[in-house]
Amino acid sequence: MPAAYCSGSSHAATRLLGLQQFRAARAVKINPDAPQRNARFLTLEARKTLLVPTPRLRTGLFNRIVPPPGATKEMLRRCATSQGVRDFSVPVGLDDKAQVDLVVVGSVAVSEKGWRIGKGEGYADMEYAMMVSMGAVQEDTPVVTIVHDCQVLDIAEELLGDHDLTVDYILTPTRTIQTHCKRPKPQGIMWHKVSSEMLGKIPILKTLRWREKQAGKDVTLQDEHPALADTNRAAISGRKVMAANPQPWAAPGSAPGGSDPVNPKSEGSDTITTVYVGNLPGSLRVSQLKSALRELQVVPAALKWQGAQHRAFLDYREQGVAHRALSSLQGLSLGGSALRVELAKSQRNKGQGEINSHK
Repeated sequence: MPAAYCSGSSHAATRLLGLQQFRAARAVKINPDAPQRNARFLTLEARKTLLVPTPRLRTGLFNRIVPPPGATKEMLRRCATSQGVRDFSVPVGLDDKAQVDLVVVGSVAVSEKGWRIGKGEGYADMEYAMMVSMGAVQEDTPVVTIVHDCQVLDIAEELLGDHDLTVDYILTPTRTIQTHCKRPKPQGIMWHKVSSEMLGKIPILKTLRWREKQAGKDVTLQDEHPALADTNRAAISGRKVMAANPQPWAAPGSAPGGSDPVNPKSEGSDTITTVYVGNLPGSLRVSQLKSALRELQVVPAALKWQGAQHRAFLDYREQGVAHRALSSLQGLSLGGSALRVELAKSQRNKGQGEINSHK
């Protein structure tokens, strides 16, 4: 990033201080890019809650920056850097009921009407849609972009899609522009514009899709056949899983009541990767966990249910699938409780009859 641009963006960020919406905000979401570093510092200096999206949404939606007690101005500047964001942050889960009062995004170009063009990857648009989905922003939550004067251009409205985020204020080194944009912002995640590839890259998106499907919403993806009903898609998906994983839920002789003993001689499997799932609520049924695993496409070769101990163990023949399960289940809420998910500390060796207890 050229030094002159970073200097200009730093100066433009100071215009936040004159924005009534910023002064009134308690929690501000700002993207983690270098040009927004001073905006992050000013937010911390004003003693507001700073929320920063995780890079490319790999591990969640955003983190809250928590400076050390009694942090000096110099320390706050450090917290506002990309390294500081990593060192002084705590994750914000879907069940944390976060409320965002002001959204700050970067732009490649923006028009005085509020039309915005990003880097082309769609992450800012997706972040906003996800915040709508989790109730973190409302229809009237202001959106601000901080850019250089040369980035304020005329943009044809036909270049915008209905999923594109518009902005209410543009801050440049010389101007504060209120766009008075009337175009509606995204009202949530438009699943028909989400590809399976994007779903695979963003684990938290899988969790949101699962929740919205449970709420009865249409979550058909862009590359899924639109003619298939949910039930048919699930049946076809189930048949594919069954074909790839013979007897995926239980070995012969499974105990009644949903307990799935481990088959120590899983065919073609000398090494099993075991995933521990804890913090299961007492009211949860094994069928509900199985349903979630099917929906997230991380069906294990075998599942051992220990409901009385509020835990379960998932056996995977393929290490890659096991790690997908780790990322997909992380932060997933079932029965009102966020799951605790990690690799089991004791892995089953060849010929061992059962999974050792997680310690």
